[in-house]
Amino acid sequence: MTDPRKPNPARRSERSRRAILDAARELISELGYAKVSIESIAARAGVGKQTIYRWWPSKGAVIFDSFLALSEGEEGMRLPDTGDLEADLKTVMRATVAEFADPAFEAPIRALNMEIIGDPDLAALYRDKLARPVDEAKKARLRSGQQAGQLAADADLDLVLEVLYAPLHQRWLHRSGPLTQEYADALVEATLRAFSP
Repeated sequence: MTDPRKPNPARRSERSRRAILDAARELISELGYAKVSIESIAARAGVGKQTIYRWWPSKGAVIFDSFLALSEGEEGMRLPDTGDLEADLKTVMRATVAEFADPAFEAPIRALNMEIIGDPDLAALYRDKLARPVDEAKKARLRSGQQAGQLAADADLDLVLEVLYAPLHQRWLHRSGPLTQEYADALVEATLRAFSP
């Protein structure tokens, strides 16, 4: 039996890890990626630099995990499935557009994307830990739509996702137009027309 008066190292480590991830997200939002350093994250989190280097090999890896931590604790990702594929995709796309238009999300995720472009290891980490699981959840919902006859049975689901999301990413990346619910709905409608049964 453990002595309740003694500090639990596992609890202390988890508290430090959380503090580091929270500090990284806060600093990215406040300063931008270029001005954030391992030292500034450590100072904000109240830990030593070596604590960070024990868990992460680079600033980019800490920043990436700080975003990944936002979805921790969820029992796997699932998209809504009301039986109406169009309505469900509009719900998801509206939420995505709102997130991309939110300044608290936009600045750090733009910085992370810039880092991913120049860091193949971070790009692989992003694909394996975030992009692939999210895409699999999206494709599971599309498969359900295929089975219900709401999407062409022979539709290439990877291509469906690219047609649905690529225009949004381009508009966001180039700041070429507003990110609105109407735009989200238009993307869903155009995609479903292109891949209708």
